Amino acid sequence: MPANAALQDIETLKKRHRDLDKQKTTAEAHQKTAEDQLKKLKAESRAKYGTDDLDQLKKQLTDMKQENDRRRADYQKHLDAIESRLEEIEEQDRSDD
Repeated sequence: MPANAALQDIETLKKRHRDLDKQKTTAEAHQKTAEDQLKKLKAESRAKYGTDDLDQLKKQLTDMKQENDRRRADYQKHLDAIESRLEEIEEQDRSDD
């Protein structure tokens, strides 16, 4: 206690103790809720992705993004080919006229 701090009476100390006890109880309840939610999320992760390991999940996400990028690139190439073929057909129709 700092040298210049006033000595508190017993009622003030009891009130501080009650307040701290309430804060402790609230913190414990929040911790319990967070732990329960974490357990639930880990179970969901294991069911959906086969793991709840953060590093494995990050790798899976990276792999999924790479696969998605590959599929988008393939789709874009496919659409480009269709457009190119349509342009050829239109050009051929114009030259036939």
